[in-house]
Parts: sequence; C-alpha cells; structure tokens
Amino acid sequence: MRSMAPSNREGIEGKIHVADCVKFMLGRMAAGSVDLTVTSPPYDNLRDYQGYSFDFEGIADGLFRVTKRGGVVVWVVGDKINGGRTLTSFRQGLFFQEIGFQMHDVMIYQKKNTPFMRSNAYTNCYEFMFVLSKGSPGTFNPIKTETARSGFEMLTHNKLADGVNKKIRKELKKEKTKTNIWQYAVGLGGTTSDKIAFKHPAVFPERLAQDHILSWTNPGALVFDPMCGSGTTCKMAMLNGRRWLGIDISKEYAEVARQRIKEAGKQLQIW
Repeated sequence: MRSMAPSNREGIEGKIHVADCVKFMLGRMAAGSVDLTVTSPPYDNLRDYQGYSFDFEGIADGLFRVTKRGGVVVWVVGDKINGGRTLTSFRQGLFFQEIGFQMHDVMIYQKKNTPFMRSNAYTNCYEFMFVLSKGSPGTFNPIKTETARSGFEMLTHNKLADGVNKKIRKELKKEKTKTNIWQYAVGLGGTTSDKIAFKHPAVFPERLAQDHILSWTNPGALVFDPMCGSGTTCKMAMLNGRRWLGIDISKEYAEVARQRIKEAGKQLQIW
C-alpha cells in the first residue's frame, strides 16, 4: 500500500499549505500542472471565514494558469437567498468562460436532508457544481447505475421534425451513465464521519469529492484545492491514489485538514 503515499514533486505536493492561494498559484505552482481542482468558494458571505477576503477573479485567473490542457475544475457554489437569489454563481460561471474555460457541464449537488425551509418559496436543497474544462476533458470515467430493465426492445430511433416515431430493435444495457444531479446526505455520518471536520463552517460530502476525482482523473493525477478548508478534497484524493495539494489561508482550518489527512493516512499505512 505504500505506493499510494503522496509524492512531493517540487516540494509542494502532499501538503496543506497556509497561504494566499492567488499568490501561491502564481509564485510556487507550475503552469499547466493540475489535472483536477475540486473546491467550493466562500460565496456571498454566507459563512464567517474569520474576516478573510475572497478574490474571485484572482483565484479564477490562477486556476486557469495552473490547470493543464484537458484538465477540469469543479466549482461547487450556490447563491445567497435574500428576498430573491443573487445569481452570483451565474456571474462567476460567465467570468470563467470569459478567461478561457469551457463550461463543460452544469451539475447539481442535491442535499437529501436539508432542514432549511423558506416561508414564501420551496425548500432550497441544492448547489451548483460547475464543471469547467481547459479544452475538452482529457479523462472521463463515467459512474454507472443499473437500468430498470435490459435486453432487446423496439425503441424510438431518429425522430425528425415531422414528429413521427420510427422504431428499431435495439439493446437496453444493464447499466447507464449516472445523471448530472448527484444526491448526498449531509451532516455527521453523511458528509463525513470525521467530527473534527465540522470545526469548519461549510463542509461538502466526501463522496462528492470522491465521485469527481474518480470521474475526471486516473491514479497518479494531481488533485488540487486552493481553498481546502477541512481538507475533504485532499483526503479523498489521497485515499484514491492521486497526488494532492491543498491551500488555505486559515492556520486553524489548515490544521484541521492536516489532522484529517493524517488519520486517513493511517488506513494506508503511510503515516
């Protein structure tokens, strides 16, 4: 199992760094070095991040610089609801396009057990997962789900503008590619079983990070989180045989991430 230990290329990988991620990406990371970024920004000031500021445009530019051709950025984001939605996430998505990213997909992270109800609208239970690519994604390993039925059937084929259903005998496979709406339970036991993770105010599910890591990378790829918080992306990258690198501007959150990764590393006998 020791072959899965984090490597330390250029002295920065396999570590959680306390730093301004914009300066770090520019000063210490090689251009075109990252295969996948999975991160969630502190959007719309919905949480208290100890007074730290959020330079969205600087981070976006930095991510474009460090992402390799064919690499992917998964940007998990929502909008503040204050009478109506701010649509900050949409503005961010458009900016990513303006600087050269392709909006490869707009996915939904649906929370199975959200308790937050609104008095004049339906309960909000989702965030966006913008899948941004630098050119076409170089890797895609689709997650599969079982189909309700399989075998040969007469299926609609090549329906044209006349609306006439033309049918042909085709095979329904036993599996199909998962939809782009992913559901996860949240809270202790859902998001993670690591109690220490909840010292951070906003933790996304470990399975969310893992599913993207498995989808967009192969073993040995470099997975990055420039605002790593409690370290979920880095932990799941390590457990799945990827190289990893995390940055957070908060010493407190960086220490939480380090402790989680150290405990997870014991499973792989690398600490």
